[in-house]
Amino acid sequence: MSDETNIIPEDIAGMNFEDALSALEEIVKNLESGQVSLEESIDIYTRGTQLRAHCDNKLKDASARIEKITKAQDGTLATTDLDAG
Repeated sequence: MSDETNIIPEDIAGMNFEDALSALEEIVKNLESGQVSLEESIDIYTRGTQLRAHCDNKLKDASARIEKITKAQDGTLATTDLDAG
């Protein structure tokens, strides 16, 4: 993959997850339709790759912030990372 697909443009970086996913779904729909030129297909595929990377980053950030609430034997509540057990 080229460096161009590894760089997330500012307009994509500013999107929330839902907007980025919607834009990615639209790109897939356009590519599957076969109604776009080869040149345009390459351009929108590159943008799709950038959108996918942005969505992946958003999901990784969200999963890193997920915590679970646990109750200690003395009745106090605490939070721990979801993966911590």
